[in-house]
Amino acid sequence: MRYEKKGAVCHIILNRPEKLNAANDRLVEDVNDALFEFDADSELKVAILSGAGRAFCSGADVQQRQLRTREELRRLGGPAGRRSRENGLADAVNWKPVIAAVHGYALGLGYSLSQSCDLVVAAQGTKFQIREVQRGLASGQHWVATWFWTGSRFANEVALTGRMFTAEEAFQHGMVNRVVPHTEMIAAAEALAAEILENPPLAVRANVRVMRWFVNEMQRQSRYYTQGLGLHLSEDFQESARAFVEKRKAVFKGR
Repeated sequence: MRYEKKGAVCHIILNRPEKLNAANDRLVEDVNDALFEFDADSELKVAILSGAGRAFCSGADVQQRQLRTREELRRLGGPAGRRSRENGLADAVNWKPVIAAVHGYALGLGYSLSQSCDLVVAAQGTKFQIREVQRGLASGQHWVATWFWTGSRFANEVALTGRMFTAEEAFQHGMVNRVVPHTEMIAAAEALAAEILENPPLAVRANVRVMRWFVNEMQRQSRYYTQGLGLHLSEDFQESARAFVEKRKAVFKGR
């Protein structure tokens, strides 16, 4: 993880490029620690979240998280564990805006992280994907964020099919604010940050708090309806992880 200050703007950079910034437990903790540090620093007003290398974030690290035994998954309460903090933005105190600057891939957990941010700048050709349904898991939280930004059945389509879609398609449906060449991505995010900095910070934070409250509350409700299903203990979940690692087509049995 890289944490860089530039005036009132903080750059938080996922830095596991050799794995396309796949999120293992350490990376998730580092991201959230960085977000909490930003939230507590009175000199910082806006954060820009991006990824080093060829991708923003290619999703959860399957080798670590999804190849656990059923006994481990039962004890942990899921691939991420009961105590995992996978959305530090939901736990903010000062409600400062965060801009995602994404390129390459924003898949699964990376998709969730980008859509949890308040604004999104995407490089041309960036691929987005809600992967959970293909992994045998519920994608309710991702559907909520997608529906909030798009307000259309497009959210249903990408949550139920698990298909990839491009930055250009995401822009068409209102999921990203800017689509620019990769070389201009950070500059475009910094330009948005500069516009925000022209406004009174307390008013900005009030708006951020209201926007996040709606999404966070709906996501909390979605977890209530799906956690009890225990999908992380299903045979289909295990089969999906094995097939991914073995680079073959999964065979699902509905159990």
